[in-house]
Amino acid sequence: MPNLENLKKQAKQYLRWHRERYYPVAAHIRAALPRFQHLDDNQILESSFKLNDAQELVARQLGFEGWLALKSGACGMTNQSRQTASHPVLSSVSAQLFVSDIKASCEFFTDKLGFALDFAYGDPPFYGQVVRDNARLALRLVCEPVFVGDMRQREHLLSASITVNTASEIKRLFLDFQATGVDFHQALKKEPWGARNFIVRDPDENLILFAGPAD
Repeated sequence: MPNLENLKKQAKQYLRWHRERYYPVAAHIRAALPRFQHLDDNQILESSFKLNDAQELVARQLGFEGWLALKSGACGMTNQSRQTASHPVLSSVSAQLFVSDIKASCEFFTDKLGFALDFAYGDPPFYGQVVRDNARLALRLVCEPVFVGDMRQREHLLSASITVNTASEIKRLFLDFQATGVDFHQALKKEPWGARNFIVRDPDENLILFAGPAD
């Protein structure tokens, strides 16, 4: 089981996100806490949500029926959570971007966005992956346009969404990218729900959202 102090910090982070009306937290709350399952995002963010609710959220995400059960260990798990814990756990996800030139794309992500090349397969390469911290982006060579006309730009269709944990990090990341001459589809802005984000456009017109919580 993860360190209890870290779990307490995680619960406080969920509580802070709810107070800041950071919309993505509503999905976590709805998925884990049965009393919120019938509410939409706005209703969840307008509802009372206290530290004990956030702690219960963390506990249920780990398969325990409540915070006290989490603290007392595996003996507090319900039969259902035992079954859930025995299922395969999805540990990571990698977005896939369609690009016209693997080498040029790898150079963009490593030189402009601070990623590192994980691998490039083929000679010449037709598939690769770049990584930065816990973010992974797969790059697949596609020789024909994937979208018709300007639909991707017009509809703001995202190819990937990458998050950071604090408002200061999202501001710093935007300034770092700005300094390297990155092409932005959307500059750093504060959304109506309080979160701050910006959208990067790569050489193949892929739109990548970088998002952080409110101040």
